[in-house]
Amino acid sequence: MSATGAHPAAVLMGAQASAMRLPVCDHYSGVEARMRKSLELQAAMAAELGRCVFDVTLDCEDGAPVGREREHAALVAHLARTASPGARVAARVHAVDHPAFAEDMATIAGEAATRLCHIMVPKVESVDDVLHAEKALLAASAGQVPLHVLLESPAAIQRAFEIAAHPRVQSISFGLMDFVSAHAGAIPASAMGSQGQFEHPLVVRAKLEIAAACHAHGKVPSHCVVTEFNDADALRTAAGRAARQLGYTRMWSIHPAQIRPILEAFAPAQDEIAQAAQLLSTAAHADWAPVSVDGVLHDRASYRYFWQVLERAHQTGRALPAAAQAWFAQPAAGPQA
Repeated sequence: MSATGAHPAAVLMGAQASAMRLPVCDHYSGVEARMRKSLELQAAMAAELGRCVFDVTLDCEDGAPVGREREHAALVAHLARTASPGARVAARVHAVDHPAFAEDMATIAGEAATRLCHIMVPKVESVDDVLHAEKALLAASAGQVPLHVLLESPAAIQRAFEIAAHPRVQSISFGLMDFVSAHAGAIPASAMGSQGQFEHPLVVRAKLEIAAACHAHGKVPSHCVVTEFNDADALRTAAGRAARQLGYTRMWSIHPAQIRPILEAFAPAQDEIAQAAQLLSTAAHADWAPVSVDGVLHDRASYRYFWQVLERAHQTGRALPAAAQAWFAQPAAGPQA
């Protein structure tokens, strides 16, 4: 700890303190039994790792049986309200132009706003859709609930920076399947697979546009699903590439077996965690002035990077060196979610 006792986030982040810090995994489920099991798994892993390490998003868009959207929304609201203390529970509602959207928002936001970490809005095409969803939140007296949005078309990708700039938007996700389908066969089906989605130029360009837009506005880019949920190696490879090559800091899960591999892929290596803790401890004792470590000069620019390494380690449930533990026992500076 520095002589001033200042928290690293307060000292180092400055304007970057506005960046959102969310769990690196967002797990989706829509069938009642799976929604309940997902919440149970979330509570069990929180007890194991000492913090909630993934969100559970209860799905209305793909989970609600046709004709029973109202009942499903009521179930989602009930599950959110009765979730364990400390749970991070979200809901994906129908798209803003779907007949069930208004009732989804009135029921879920209206009845469970105090327990929701966010609401996911699919098929967002423009800021107008964000404004529509925001209006529905306010009508439900749920103005404190952030919005996450799913971009699934070429036109939406074109507007990614404008959408990311809206203050209500906390995270943007990429809708791979709909994006490929929107190209009238110009992108082959192989681009929807775990390998092809990292190879086709139009898909990679769309992913990079979302990542760049989010980082430009302090928001969280969330990578799409890997549908081959029985292929653990494919999931690990995709998650690693999303995190290390494309700038994503979060990823969707659609099967419980995908959660831990996503956490592992987005977590820093243990030696990087140790290096970050040692370097920041040295910097703190120097009151964040430049220091030389192993013949390399470090200052606040590199301190910011290593602080973010420790934040990711904490988010993913990794063990922190003793030198860093006190920083996470204090309230962190900057917006947290």
